[in-house]
Amino acid sequence: MAASRTGGHGCVQNTETVVITITTPIDGAILNRHDGDEENGRLTTTVRGRTDRPESVLVNGVQATVQGNDFQARIVLTDRRSTVTAQVGDETCSQTVLYDRGSFKRYRFSLDDDIWFLRDIAASRPSSLFENPYMALWRRLHERYGTKVNCNIYFQCDGFDLTMMPDVYRREWEDNSEWFRLTFHALQNEPKEPYIAAAYDEVAHDYDLITNEIVRFAGESVMNEFTTIHWGEATRGGCRAVRDRGIRGLCGYFVMREGVPKVSYYLDGEQTDYLGTHDYWLDTSEDLIFIRHDIVANNVRPEDIRGHLDRTAENPQQRDVMEFMIHEQYFYPEYRAHLPDYAERCETTVRWAADNGYEPVFWSDGFLGVPE
Repeated sequence: MAASRTGGHGCVQNTETVVITITTPIDGAILNRHDGDEENGRLTTTVRGRTDRPESVLVNGVQATVQGNDFQARIVLTDRRSTVTAQVGDETCSQTVLYDRGSFKRYRFSLDDDIWFLRDIAASRPSSLFENPYMALWRRLHERYGTKVNCNIYFQCDGFDLTMMPDVYRREWEDNSEWFRLTFHALQNEPKEPYIAAAYDEVAHDYDLITNEIVRFAGESVMNEFTTIHWGEATRGGCRAVRDRGIRGLCGYFVMREGVPKVSYYLDGEQTDYLGTHDYWLDTSEDLIFIRHDIVANNVRPEDIRGHLDRTAENPQQRDVMEFMIHEQYFYPEYRAHLPDYAERCETTVRWAADNGYEPVFWSDGFLGVPE
């Protein structure tokens, strides 16, 4: 027999020809109730693949139906993480899948490029964080809709850095951490795509710099395990640096522009295309979950938001996990691209979620917001 190697989706392949491969689900797929029949914590789903030996094929011990070079089998998943193995003769193909057991419609609102509201709080020293207009907006949405907010922050901007943020509000941060949290975003706004070629140590340094300050002025309870790295671009090493520090997942756009993956971290075209039509995916090589943004509210007019989200939810593979996002700077009248309807865009987005039966969650709670 020829030597074998591991293929791009976790399957063992013969160096001369692919003897057997699983095509669906792909390695790292996160499956939920829309991927089969779910009952009592068990998902019955179909595994499909191809083999150049149209003979007896087993999938997790289940006899597959074979037609020509194609096979399929219905298997049952119960564990959060499972190995799916297809076998023909002495050749096997194994892939890892996650089961989003008990999945339901849920959402989170994330805020990118944040630093100015912290600068303003540090300068004005209000009696409460929520006297700040930006924080007041998010508390209002939380009180009306239960919205949970993850704020991805910089270390510095002109004339301010996080070492200047007082710790006198720490108790208030902690008291509101069940719905408002802070995480690393980048050292600063410029240059664009700061980590697109950055090594592990550079990202690790900036992450630690920001995280140490967050813990100092707001406490550990406000930390979160999911974030968006600035511009959604980073090397594998850079992403490994945040994973080693407790980040379980990264959010991005996952789009192809002129044949090149954009806002997709280190992922290749095939992985980016997959995430372009799915809620989430696990890179098993890094044990890192990627979640697709469903709307960037500063890019969608208020009158178009509901239609945008309706169209997204038409796809069952994008229906359950909604990641909403907006950038901080558009809130401010002094910003060159200020949006006077900023608050309206945010409220229209979360009102759509409430009207359509979505529950607010943090991805870091339980399994992507689903209680364990």
